[in-house]
Amino acid sequence: MNSDFWPKLLLMLEKSLNPGLFTVWIKPLEARLDGGTLRLFAPNEFVAAWVRDKLVDTIREAAQPMLGKRPEVVVSVQQAVVTKVEEPRTMMLPAATATQHMALPLGHQPAPAPASRWRFRFEDFVTGPSNELACAAAKGLCNDALSADHLFLSAGPGLGKTHLMHSVGRLLSERSNKSRLSIVCLSAEEFSTRLVLAIKAKEAARFKTEFRDSVDVLLLEDIHFFQGKGKLQDELLMTLKALQTRGCKVVLTSSFLPRELNEVDPQLVSCFASGFLACIDTPDYGTREQILRRKAQNLQVQVPDDVTGLLAERLTTDIRQLESCLNNLVLKARLLGQQITTELAWQVLENYAVQNSSPDIDRIVSFVCKTYEIHEDELLSKSRRQQAVMARNTAFFLARKHTHLSLAAIGDRLGRKHSTVLKGIINVERELSHQTPLGRQLQHTVERLVC
Repeated sequence: MNSDFWPKLLLMLEKSLNPGLFTVWIKPLEARLDGGTLRLFAPNEFVAAWVRDKLVDTIREAAQPMLGKRPEVVVSVQQAVVTKVEEPRTMMLPAATATQHMALPLGHQPAPAPASRWRFRFEDFVTGPSNELACAAAKGLCNDALSADHLFLSAGPGLGKTHLMHSVGRLLSERSNKSRLSIVCLSAEEFSTRLVLAIKAKEAARFKTEFRDSVDVLLLEDIHFFQGKGKLQDELLMTLKALQTRGCKVVLTSSFLPRELNEVDPQLVSCFASGFLACIDTPDYGTREQILRRKAQNLQVQVPDDVTGLLAERLTTDIRQLESCLNNLVLKARLLGQQITTELAWQVLENYAVQNSSPDIDRIVSFVCKTYEIHEDELLSKSRRQQAVMARNTAFFLARKHTHLSLAAIGDRLGRKHSTVLKGIINVERELSHQTPLGRQLQHTVERLVC
């Protein structure tokens, strides 16, 4: 098959299908053109059956202009590749964002995924006072050294939740001597989307069986997504209870602790908190320096100590931003044919949220009002004007990220309830994560806060 055929067909299908349908059912497929037959390989029978029943005609129509005729489409389950040491089965589905991987429910004949499919590993996780307990707990879960089979990781954006979660998946994949170990890694939103689509297709019973009876390890990210979604909470609770009964390992992540969640069934909150809880705080200066040195080593470049120190001093709250800054510094030096110097580093730092000291809530409020061109009275009022709502949500997010105030304290300062603060933060995080036009605008605003 022409190497460009399937990528081009995927682009056509992505434009013609609902984004949810494309992400969940089309993106996991692999393809081979065999004469006039287009052979599609699904990761499990659950996905294969859905594609056969619902999407084959759409795929034929999309392929016709490229092939000059409507091909026959055959959908089958991708067979496991037998290796010298059988690998555990892990279903990975590319997510809506470029940096996130999500998993599919597992069928009876899954294809194994090599450890290289996992984005992160423990060896690349730099530990310090802010995260050593969380890292030790994650490793302990893999080594059966943790007193519980459930681990709950809480941290703000860009502090390493996803890194540890994927490291758990990788290590369990590498160490398992069980050829059919099923590891499912996905976001709460993906779990919900698959459940809703399964219900619409009258496949809810199969969906429940796949998760409750077949999964050995569940890695579920951003569980605060379930707030206010009663029916989805019921299904998640039953799934977690079933996995707990079977002695399965579960890792849950969130930007919030279980007790901070709002509109969540108390039983589910109790289930979240039933395992080991570990928080990841912002890294200290020494840890940030180590992160930069490790990143420079991976990039195979030498970064002077004064440059490393400058970046570590100025970028304090987000590891992703720290690594991004170093990436851009190295790239700029290469493009200009220059050495990496503090002068060049200062130029790159102009594009980032440079920190001199942690801003307090008053400074954040002042910054937000100036940025959105509104008066503080309107920020604190009940106005639902879009500009005011965006300003409030941005203030909630920045206060959570840069201060040690609780959600309730942030709400008190800005005249809002705990639940409103929580929803506002989640809305901002979602826009940032999905890199929507609004998300990019918010990212620019967030990065302009000079601390």
